[in-house]
Parts: sequence; structure tokens; C-alpha cells
Amino acid sequence: MPRRPAPPPLTWAFLPFAVISAAHVTLLAVDSPAAGPTKLLLLPLLALPVALSARSICSRAGLVLLLTALLFSWLGDGAGAFFPAAPELPLMLLFFGMAHLAYIALFVRHLSVRRMPWWALVYAAWWITMMLGLGPHVGSLLIAVAIYGLVLGSTAAFSARCHALVAIGGAFFLASDTILALRLFLPDSLPSWSSPAVMLTYTLGQGLIVAGALITLRSPLAARRKDA
Repeated sequence: MPRRPAPPPLTWAFLPFAVISAAHVTLLAVDSPAAGPTKLLLLPLLALPVALSARSICSRAGLVLLLTALLFSWLGDGAGAFFPAAPELPLMLLFFGMAHLAYIALFVRHLSVRRMPWWALVYAAWWITMMLGLGPHVGSLLIAVAIYGLVLGSTAAFSARCHALVAIGGAFFLASDTILALRLFLPDSLPSWSSPAVMLTYTLGQGLIVAGALITLRSPLAARRKDA
């Protein structure tokens, strides 16, 4: 039986996300109030190529996990706007924690194409370094920050087992979280331009993860995998 060819890429479907991402980072850089509304557009636009690819995705469970990660990421992005009466930071961390757990499940069960590479040990070193640097400054949040850091590092580490775009995206996503953590707990350690840097690395990370995930989930190999 001849192999089924892989569906053509939907590169054009990422264009709205790329345009709004560039606009959002630029608006942040000039401290424009329009940055907030554009942030809420990012993840819905990133879901567009996923929705358009849904019929050609061979793993229903993989599709659900990918959309779940995007949904919780969107809620994390808009925690302050969606839930103005609740404390923003804990809610944001909760939503992004759920998003990372969905990504980990997606990477491990549906996107892995190789064993964990040796260089993924850099993420263990990242966690140790972050805890040594932030530990004295987080106070009663030490245990929560340590656990959250393990989740972040695990997301990046397991992304290393996936398509190269996913692995690069996982590294950018972790870079975004690293800059954000430094801004939260060591605000005097970074220059003002680090605010747009958070979102630049974040949008690159999310976009590359989704692009790599769609390549894998729409491949002929994925058609022979069973949903877990």
C-alpha cells in the first residue's frame, strides 16, 4: 500500500498571528495602551491554523491537548482582564501551569520522535540556577516557585524530544518565563526593554510549538499512531 503523502503546510494561516504579535511587541516597546487588547488576540489567532488543520490531524487526543494548552495560555494572558476581582499573579500562574501540563502530555504522548537528548540537561541546570538566584527573594512562595519552575523546565525538556520547531519553541517559551520571573522578583536586574522581550520570546515560542505540533500531528506517521 503506498504511503499517504503529508498534507501541505498551512504557513499562510500563521500570518494573522505573526502580524498581531509584531504589533503587540511594538506597542509594548512604545508603552502604548493598545498593547493590552492586542495581547488578547494572540492565542485565538494562533488557534486559527489548528482549527483549519483539524480534519487532517490524525490524533484526536493530540488535537484536544494542543487546543487545551492554547486555551489555558489565553486565560493566563488575560487573567487580569477576565477576572478583575481576583489576584492576577496567582491566577495567571495557575492557568499557565495548566497550559504547561497540557503541553507536557502532548509532547510525551503524541509528538515525541526521539529519545531525550543529552543537551536537555541544560534545563536541569536552568532550574538549579533559577532557584539559587530567586530563592532568597521569593519569601513564602519558595515551594510554589520551585514546583512551578519544575513544570516549566519539564516542558522545555520534553519539547527536546519532538520536531525541531517544537524544541526551539520550547526553549523560547522558557526564555520568556525566565525574563518574566526576573522582572517579577528581581525588578531592578533588567532594563525596561525586557518587557517587550517577554512577549517577543513568548510569541515565538508558542508559534513554533504549534507549527511543529501540526507538522507532526498531520504526518503519515501520526496516522499510524493510536490515541492514548
